[in-house]
Amino acid sequence: MDVSSSVDAVEDQLQRQGLAAALIAPDVQAAFFISPDPVAIQVFEWSGRYNQANLTDWQLIQTPADLVALSATIAGSRRSHNDFPTAMGHALGHAATQFASAPACATQTIDISGDGENNDGFGPRQAYAAFPMDTVTVNGLVINAGEFEAETQLISFYRNNVIKGPGAFLEIANGFADFQDAMRRKLVRELSAMILGQTPQITTPQG
Repeated sequence: MDVSSSVDAVEDQLQRQGLAAALIAPDVQAAFFISPDPVAIQVFEWSGRYNQANLTDWQLIQTPADLVALSATIAGSRRSHNDFPTAMGHALGHAATQFASAPACATQTIDISGDGENNDGFGPRQAYAAFPMDTVTVNGLVINAGEFEAETQLISFYRNNVIKGPGAFLEIANGFADFQDAMRRKLVRELSAMILGQTPQITTPQG
């Protein structure tokens, strides 16, 4: 979750409360429990190159109550920084290191959302080269007002530099007020893709 200086206090709350609400939306909850295997989640916020703060440790989501508890933690969290630039590569590097303490998982996915391009430290492509991320999928959520050229270019930046891995995709929020719905859409799509990816391919016998 992006807490760089371009995100004001109102926008921060729209992100924080939006994520909390999306996690307990009925369609998201249904998607979490399609598979018999639980999903593990960790949430952190990021801004400058030295400014990443975990909001939760890894949480194994085994029941709806686990999702409700995670949602409450996010909703009650407080912003750690508000005056640093956008160090997206460092955020991705931080995310990669967190997998060392994660439960064993069949797939590993990083979700990164933000309202601006990388402007501090190394960028996403350098992070992918420097950290053990060959088997990690990165999906993006662009917070895009779409009124200014720099903001419309942000979509291209994410598509060309941020998302990576098989089936990686980009979701777009039309401003911070749309963050909750965009996050809900992304979670449903992401969780559904994970289940489909576990389905064995059927080979048709040759006649």
